[in-house]
Amino acid sequence: MTTATTSAANALRQQVLVLYLNTSALDAEVVGWSLYDGTGLTSPTTGDSDEPPYGTGVDALRDGWRLIQAAQLIPPYPGHEYDTSFLKHEFLFEKLVALPS
Repeated sequence: MTTATTSAANALRQQVLVLYLNTSALDAEVVGWSLYDGTGLTSPTTGDSDEPPYGTGVDALRDGWRLIQAAQLIPPYPGHEYDTSFLKHEFLFEKLVALPS
């Protein structure tokens, strides 16, 4: 790798967006979210906003986020269809952002 290539690669940082959707469909409504910024340019905190950053997972895709993990579809055990627990429709997104020069 040349010095220019190394410098350019080092200037990219990852942002991670976790969206919890109402159902397993990527176009379902966002019901919970977390954002982590590896650029250091922002310091988002869970619960720091009443409004999700996107209405659906598809909206995040349209804004340039790359889907890296979709929710596993795990059926409930018989008799436990209405139990409440963790948010199970989790989708992980990433975006590579160039740091300002």
